[in-house]
Amino acid sequence: MDYTTQMDAARKGLITPQMRLAAEKEKMPVEALRQSIADGKVVIPANKKHSSLSPEAVGLNCRTKINVNLGVSPEHNNHEEELMKVQNAIDMKAEAIMDLSNFGKTRDFRRKLVGMSTAMIGTVPMYDAVGMLDKDLKDITVDEFFSVVEQHAEDGVDFMTIHAGMNRATAGRIKRNPRLTNIVSRGGSLLFAWMEMNDQENPFYEYYDRLLDICETYDVTLSLGDACRPGCTHDATDAAQIEELITLGELTKRAWSRNVQVMIEGPGHMVLTEIAANMKLEKRLCHNAPFYVLGPLVTDIAPGYDHITSAIGGAIAGSCGADFLCYVTPAEHLRLPDVNDVKEGIIAARIAAHAADLAKGIPGAQDWDDAMSKARVNVDFDTMISLAIDPEKARRYYESSKPECEGTCTMCGKMCPARTMKKILAGEDVSIR
Repeated sequence: MDYTTQMDAARKGLITPQMRLAAEKEKMPVEALRQSIADGKVVIPANKKHSSLSPEAVGLNCRTKINVNLGVSPEHNNHEEELMKVQNAIDMKAEAIMDLSNFGKTRDFRRKLVGMSTAMIGTVPMYDAVGMLDKDLKDITVDEFFSVVEQHAEDGVDFMTIHAGMNRATAGRIKRNPRLTNIVSRGGSLLFAWMEMNDQENPFYEYYDRLLDICETYDVTLSLGDACRPGCTHDATDAAQIEELITLGELTKRAWSRNVQVMIEGPGHMVLTEIAANMKLEKRLCHNAPFYVLGPLVTDIAPGYDHITSAIGGAIAGSCGADFLCYVTPAEHLRLPDVNDVKEGIIAARIAAHAADLAKGIPGAQDWDDAMSKARVNVDFDTMISLAIDPEKARRYYESSKPECEGTCTMCGKMCPARTMKKILAGEDVSIR
């Protein structure tokens, strides 16, 4: 192999098999994709050890991708159920799956996941550290933190969320400027606690080059986590969030100097009017690196419906430049999602991503809508259902209330405007009795 990472290959003018396949999926000239990877504007997360991967490009001029979170916890340690969620996510063509497991034999689960998944796999090694090392958080050493990162890389993980941007300076700003919801990032809160208890700098910030060594060796894409993301609309776009974002921009350049691919993670919770500005800030401060957002959730009052609050924000974020949406399920803030919650979250995120692609003018996005519109004007329910983002649900709804008049639905019956126009334009009489 004449290159270390996808970015290294791109900068050497080489077209990798991953680039070629991703360019075909994007309907994009492969040379344009190669140049964007060389510039850091697009990433192809593709660990050298993930042999089952069907690679995807994330970033400028690419389809908006979605990620599915899952994994076992101390309160719900059922590997079979989590693997059902994995299969559902793959069947529903989610481009990424993040294993957030933090209890028990996480490595066994992670290896099964990587082995079966055509989707790119992400993890947050910080979650795994306490369980894997079987030690109190305070007693974990710097070397042990990095041993967990290396194990995840060795297992074939394509991208890792590492909260390297929250250094002691930013942690101090959080303490001086209290937030309504403090730090809501699980990995970020654990690092903050470790730093406070040990009176030390964030090890992933202090020894960042050590992290880059691992990422370069395995071609792991670094997803720079936002420990200071707002956990409620009240805390959005505050000093700590922006200070961390500035640091993430600096860390991005350092990663690129080592040919390590980088994504930036972003908010969080914020009101509609702040989303566009946040997308612009990230792109400016982080040098147009791909942006990966959780939501944003546009209101805090909808437990049980946060897949909807997230989809609203995700569609706006995507249309304003976000490249990668992390799904949110109806169970968010309430419990670990079950298999059905995962499906609902995927559908909501997929709708948001497609709405963003329409706004961005991504090749092929409008074709799907146009095909649905043609089926509707032809009153062709079978085709409409086959084109639906969730054909199973669409057919179940249609067949649960059959109309008396064939070729209509029970909303309009014979008054169906599509039926009326089809008949009258064909020179036929229209009867609604």
